[in-house]
Amino acid sequence: MRKFDTKVQYLKFKVLREVAREAWADRLLVTAIDIPKTIVPGNTPTMRCCVYKERAILSERVKLAMGGNKDENNVIEVIDIACDECPMGGYMVTDSCRGCLAHRCEDVCKKGAISFDHHHVAHIDKSKCVECGACAKVCPYSAIHNHKRPCESACKVKCISKDWNNAAKIDHSKCISCGACVYQCPFGAITDKSFILDVIDFIKKSENNTKYKTYAIVAPSVSSQFNYAKLGQVITGIKNLGFSSVIEVALGADMVAKDEAKELAEKGFLTSSCCPAFVEYIQKKFPELVPLISKNPSPMTAVARAIKQIDNTAKVIFIGPCTAKKAEAKRDGVKEFVDAVITFEELQALFDSKDIDITVLEESSMDNASYFGRIFAHLGGLATAVGQSLKEQNIDFDFKPISCDGIEACRMALLKKSKNVLDANFIEGMACIGGCVGGAGCLTHGERNRADVEKYGEDATKKSILEATNSPVIES
Repeated sequence: MRKFDTKVQYLKFKVLREVAREAWADRLLVTAIDIPKTIVPGNTPTMRCCVYKERAILSERVKLAMGGNKDENNVIEVIDIACDECPMGGYMVTDSCRGCLAHRCEDVCKKGAISFDHHHVAHIDKSKCVECGACAKVCPYSAIHNHKRPCESACKVKCISKDWNNAAKIDHSKCISCGACVYQCPFGAITDKSFILDVIDFIKKSENNTKYKTYAIVAPSVSSQFNYAKLGQVITGIKNLGFSSVIEVALGADMVAKDEAKELAEKGFLTSSCCPAFVEYIQKKFPELVPLISKNPSPMTAVARAIKQIDNTAKVIFIGPCTAKKAEAKRDGVKEFVDAVITFEELQALFDSKDIDITVLEESSMDNASYFGRIFAHLGGLATAVGQSLKEQNIDFDFKPISCDGIEACRMALLKKSKNVLDANFIEGMACIGGCVGGAGCLTHGERNRADVEKYGEDATKKSILEATNSPVIES
């Protein structure tokens, strides 16, 4: 069974794996420059026009795998020389235009951007076009196409443009670190910085001097990943990397659901605080709605804080599907509790860097959370958990949630709320389609992911949110 959706992911994994191998062996600084040669041996190119360009690009990937520029807080980066300069022309008339007499495209264009030559073939004046797409919708021959780069199409906050060299450029003042562009770029020219070296350093120091424990807190979407092995084997694999304990972030989700239900009843309206990309989207695009964001932390922060209240020397590493979590972990109120973030892609690289074959391991269990905390991983899970929490705490509140599948859906709900026409009192905002199971740092994406999360939830021994939170189990 395939470990990754795409060959781009596999290439990224190979770089991460080699960087991790060198870090475990304490020889990274000496051999980092030679890592591209281990991936592209000899003088025969496998992906690009020449082996030298391949290695130059791989060298940039190595830098990002080692953390990139530490002076810049952004998480998502463009590797300029890897960008294939895809066409970025917006709406254009193709050769399919038949020069019809109806001229519907002209009629619907409110900006007067459509004109015709002596053959009646349409042309678009780009200086007038506002990219509304009305002309494309009415063309009977589908002759008008929107030529966008895959990264630009994936970015729903419109932070991607082109630089002077036609390479993709990210406006970090708009970026919410969701990673949609990372997953969709077919050349792997956009990627997220890795903090895998920090994690290896924490593990090695904890093993060498036993001054602190390293806790892996694992997102519930792990149940939809590593589908070539059993979940219990993944947990054992994490422990074999050197982590002292493995805790479910779903426990933090139970904590958030419990407290968010109370907050909702007190305030009458809330937007969720669990998805950091959604929260940042509100802050950047709908600042007037910021007071409506739940004051509760994300499940990651909630469980990390609980761990550090018990063991203030602990190092807590979040493992999940989310690139935006890397940005969240740098914020005040979070960085005190979460020491590093890695994705499932990076976890796979760690396994392979130590030659850990999880398929032959015995199974370990995580038993920290309830069904409701575990289903936070898919769309609608958060709203279901808040509704359940209201019932368990006997809170009388007319709960009307709306679950938003992706940033476009979030935008519509927030826009309606800003105009006071939203028929809901709780917005569950998920930046990724399908929820966390669609995160950019996932190994695989697909419809079965939701079913896997549901099964994981049903396997929980704790049947209520209050059972999980009243006496939370931190050691595991």
